[in-house]
Amino acid sequence: MNNGQEDQIRRAQAGDSEAFIQLVKGLERQMYSMAKSIVRNDEDSADVMQETVMKAYKALSGLKEPAFFNTWLFRILINECNMILRRRDRVVVMSEPPEHLLVSSSFGEDMDLRNAVSSLEEISRTIVILHYYQGLTLQEIAGLLELSESAVKTRLHRARKTLYESLAEPAERKMNG
Repeated sequence: MNNGQEDQIRRAQAGDSEAFIQLVKGLERQMYSMAKSIVRNDEDSADVMQETVMKAYKALSGLKEPAFFNTWLFRILINECNMILRRRDRVVVMSEPPEHLLVSSSFGEDMDLRNAVSSLEEISRTIVILHYYQGLTLQEIAGLLELSESAVKTRLHRARKTLYESLAEPAERKMNG
């Protein structure tokens, strides 16, 4: 982080809303991309963005170290994504998918993978999404989630094993059924 961004953060913390807006605008694409990869739809991504910006603005004065602004902001974003996913888990969407969704086997395989990822426990799902969908390194994920790098590695390894097992099950049922 450069001194210019730190100065902008300090101005925003002092109540300069324009400085805050500029900070968020600079990260908007990354934030939206991460939100979309976690919640997987535009409407929820927009909600996540709005909630994140609002919560960050209200809590900005409490940020002790301006150098960690980006990490702090993305942590708020991830928490908001997970809240939406938790709410979504309580809602049953539809009984049968529309016919046009049943067309392509690669689409079905992609849906199987997405469903398998979404069924992981929250922290593992977040790590998988940040690593494979957002391209973050294990070190970056560890910093973002305040975990040790070895904890991230372990959770990623377990998540891959769980994903492999859950994706192999339907194929085994087809062969044995």
